[in-house]
Amino acid sequence: MVLASLNKTIGLQKKTDFIRNICILAHVDHGKTTLADCLISSNGIISSRLAGKLRYLDSREDEQIRGITMKSSAISLHFGKDGQEYLINLIDSPGHVDFSSEVSTAVRLCDGCIIVVDAVEGVCSQTHAVLRQAWLENIRPVLVINKIDRLIMELKFTPQEAYSHLKNILEQVNAITATLFTSKVLEERAEKEMETQLTSDSSHGDQVYDWSAGLEFSDDSNLYFSPDQGNVVFASAIDGWGFGIEHFAKLYSQKIGIKASVLLKTLWGDYFLNTKAKKIMKTDQLKGKKPLFVHLVLENIWSLYEAVTNRDKEKIDKIVSSLGLKIGAREMRHTDPKVQLNAICSQWLPISEAVLSMVCNKLPSPLDITAERVEKLLCVGAKTFDSLPQETQDLKDAFMKCSSEETAPVIVFVSKMFAVDAKTLPQNKPRPLSQDEIAQRRDLVRRRHAEKLAANQGQELAQETNGGNTVDQVLKTGDDQPPTSQMETMTLAAAKREAENKDAFVAFARVFSGVVRRGQKLFVLGPKYDPAESLHKLPVGCSAADNLPSVPHLSCCTLEDLYLLMGRGLEELHEVPSGNVLGIGGLQEFVLKSATLSSSPACPPFNPLSFEATPIVRVAVEPKHPSEMPQLVKGMKLLNQADPCVQVLIQETGEHVLITAGEVHLQRCLDDLKERFAKIEISVSKPIIPFRETITRPPKVDMVNEEIGKQQKVAIIHQSKEEQNKIPEGVQVDSDGLITISTPNKYATLSIRATPLPEEVTRLLEKNSGLIRTIEQFSSYLNEGKKTEEMNPKTFDQIQEFKKRLEENLPGRKWRNAVDGIWSFGPRKCGPNILLNRCEGYKRSVWQCLEASKPPKEASVYRDFDNSLVSGFQLATLSGPMCEEPLMGVCFSVEKWDMGRFVEQMSVNRQDSDERKSTEETSAGEETALVSRTGDTESASETELQDGDQCSLKSSSKPKGEALPADCYGPFSGQLIATMKEACRYAMQAKPQRLMAAMYTCEIMTTAEVLGRVYAVLSKRVGRVLQEEMKEGTDVFIIKAVLPVAESFGFADEIRKRTSGLASPQLVFSHWEVISDDPYWVPTTEEEYLHFGEKADSENQARKYMNAVRKRKGLYVDEKIVEHAEKQRTLSRNK
Repeated sequence: MVLASLNKTIGLQKKTDFIRNICILAHVDHGKTTLADCLISSNGIISSRLAGKLRYLDSREDEQIRGITMKSSAISLHFGKDGQEYLINLIDSPGHVDFSSEVSTAVRLCDGCIIVVDAVEGVCSQTHAVLRQAWLENIRPVLVINKIDRLIMELKFTPQEAYSHLKNILEQVNAITATLFTSKVLEERAEKEMETQLTSDSSHGDQVYDWSAGLEFSDDSNLYFSPDQGNVVFASAIDGWGFGIEHFAKLYSQKIGIKASVLLKTLWGDYFLNTKAKKIMKTDQLKGKKPLFVHLVLENIWSLYEAVTNRDKEKIDKIVSSLGLKIGAREMRHTDPKVQLNAICSQWLPISEAVLSMVCNKLPSPLDITAERVEKLLCVGAKTFDSLPQETQDLKDAFMKCSSEETAPVIVFVSKMFAVDAKTLPQNKPRPLSQDEIAQRRDLVRRRHAEKLAANQGQELAQETNGGNTVDQVLKTGDDQPPTSQMETMTLAAAKREAENKDAFVAFARVFSGVVRRGQKLFVLGPKYDPAESLHKLPVGCSAADNLPSVPHLSCCTLEDLYLLMGRGLEELHEVPSGNVLGIGGLQEFVLKSATLSSSPACPPFNPLSFEATPIVRVAVEPKHPSEMPQLVKGMKLLNQADPCVQVLIQETGEHVLITAGEVHLQRCLDDLKERFAKIEISVSKPIIPFRETITRPPKVDMVNEEIGKQQKVAIIHQSKEEQNKIPEGVQVDSDGLITISTPNKYATLSIRATPLPEEVTRLLEKNSGLIRTIEQFSSYLNEGKKTEEMNPKTFDQIQEFKKRLEENLPGRKWRNAVDGIWSFGPRKCGPNILLNRCEGYKRSVWQCLEASKPPKEASVYRDFDNSLVSGFQLATLSGPMCEEPLMGVCFSVEKWDMGRFVEQMSVNRQDSDERKSTEETSAGEETALVSRTGDTESASETELQDGDQCSLKSSSKPKGEALPADCYGPFSGQLIATMKEACRYAMQAKPQRLMAAMYTCEIMTTAEVLGRVYAVLSKRVGRVLQEEMKEGTDVFIIKAVLPVAESFGFADEIRKRTSGLASPQLVFSHWEVISDDPYWVPTTEEEYLHFGEKADSENQARKYMNAVRKRKGLYVDEKIVEHAEKQRTLSRNK
């Protein structure tokens, strides 16, 4: 196909039914970009010889060096089929786990996807991940099994073995799809059951339980991949060939005389051909019959490869002539068999033809968007579609029609912002001049030349008449003032140079409804924008061009430029109809990472993108020269905008911290910061490794497996554990770890106990952090008496289910009624720690949102200072006592909260104020003149008292005079916060403390010969192997292990070096794990003393991590730099 013109593309953009928005998804190194090259070469954009070598969509230098894709890139292709032209907007996405956020941005803009699987490696971890992402976004997949040439050339499979292997891969992919489908059906069934329970009256009639899961009634036949359905292509992208079985069905229907429809159903599966009867029958494996797929398809490909690799010229010529191909003499003479294979196969079975025809037949157009997907996009958080305003629900029709009419509302979703060099923008490119423009310029130059000659002649005449002095003066004045035109030229050149060096941001977007035009004004809807709250503030039928009142999370922007994305280049557009992918310029000031743009304020922001990888690797960044700090800050802002996954923050210490998904991602971000955004030299700290602090049950045996309490104690000089956890005077500690502490002014006393939470509860709290945030939000609204919107039934059911699961996981006498007494979660009111209320006489729970009525307003002092205790708990859980890291899996129960002395003081204050008032009233009648003066002084002193005393109770039930006199310890609420924080820390120190390390799951694919080296690297880095399995029919082993994040830096490089590149790991953040070592342990018994020595200098991993974090944070570290040093004495003096 010839190079497609821009005008043709613009024409096709208006035919929504013939547009296909697709992305290519796969595990790393399974051949996505090579496949994309083959599809691009079919449009003549690159040469077919360079397909697979050029990697056209990998436009970054580091992508080419590393050989992996790091960003999503889009390109528009044309494909002609059955006399109809199709426009295919293709997005290539990364396969590396560090860049899985780029996959999310690509998937949101598409209607279908191509899943690529390596024929040798089969289904890998990222294949699982991308299939799940495609399922969650409701986009339809098709399958390409790539690298089949490796089965022939590397594994030396026979066609029969290859068929069995391909069948296994297909079964594995379908098994993942079945799992996703089953979970969806079961969820829907559970929701229906919940609805029926709510609506039906259970008291009438007998209850009959339906044991069926609902799966037998659900049609899943169209979900699975099967070659006879036409949604599977077998390919070798590097050799340029690929086919669906319909190609061979058409071919053999003419030769054998069997209908193409029959062949299509029987070419894949256990069927064989009875040549005598000319019938297709079920395969009988015992008779050694070959399946049709082996006999008619694979054997032909195998024989072609055999002929070319053995250089059998006669056989090659025979194959070429029988297939009717025209192969150039250059390719036929070439010494490399790969070139010959590519030349023959790309003509016989062109991969672009097979893949693009499958895309056009099987993947939906933008018009076929499902109602389920639309509702999912429009419902943010726990909201249901029915709860949205009517104006918002009406937008669903605009989505479904995908109409490009003038009246249709414009809805655009921006999935990411990407930076491009300003020089590459179409408006900045040098444009070739037309013939008319060349003629105009020639005339202009001639005119200027004639004027210059005339001016020179005039000057000579003047010189002759007036003499030399006047000329000298003229020249002198001319020298002092340079021509203005020259100065303007210099200024323009400088401005142009600056603009060229600047990076421009382009939004990667898709139009879901309406027509987008250049210069159009649209609303930018922030993630917290809610049409239900904002629509009544805006006039009906308003647009972004009107002068509107300010509404929170709603702003207006102008679309300055529209671009057609063409891989490495951009083409300028004036308008883009609905259903197309495009680039938008000029949104840098309005969109940070992703956003929803709309011409209607009734449109809600789209559901936020879900990222598979969690940013976990942190580094602190600073400029080499402190004067360049402004450039660094600006550069980090730009980096934050350009990368969908990176997080940028400034810590309390003033450090500028970069949080990335992994080592490769970190390296890319640092390179971008140095070379593109900040353009300065930077210093990067060692990775900041996150830890968590927790407590455990007291151990029953010591470090030498002796039962604790029965050993002989030894007096040791240094008892560092006791010193470290020394609790100050005035704090009472019981034998079971109950801490009793009073506020500095002794008005309140608290008793706190810390208890470790079961692992299941911690996991449950972590998993449901979003739901916990909702619970806390509703509870705070109810406590403050604010107006709250009605909680939808689905969220209500989720909260009830969550509470029920908590009760199930907290069994036993110790946890009796614990769930009902949960006061708060922490840190940040949504973390994996619990504050329990076990106070007598004061009941307060976080589950108020489940009660139908508002909580009664108690006129007690406890209600007023309730938030102080919660704030103290939040502070305590945010930074623990070991190394100021957040806590995890700890339950703090408030056993006693005594405020008797505070109440006494309040009553004394009330009596004093009453006496003062009565004294003032009696003296008022006697001395009128004095009263006015005294009144002034009293009011002044009252003001001073109120200024100094911030701890007055702001409760409506108390009289104005009820205030506590200011003391030297500050406001009473502040004292309670500080006391609560200290009490939680001491309660934690009274129990055995442990560090928790972040863990990666590590998946390594390797061959048998380097298996030992992989294990050596894992054990050196404190890794733990979970599983090892061998891929059937290959010598490839898959090792699954867990590895601490703290030990993972440089792991991938080391494993590649040690195995000569035969093994490469994929690291994904998995969970938090307790480090079993006690960081404060010292030998205390005779056995430990004999085993470990006085200094116990065997490495304590937990202490090593703890001290490293304390050093980084500038906290005190208990270690001696030099111990037992001796000066070396030499007999001879140094000369």
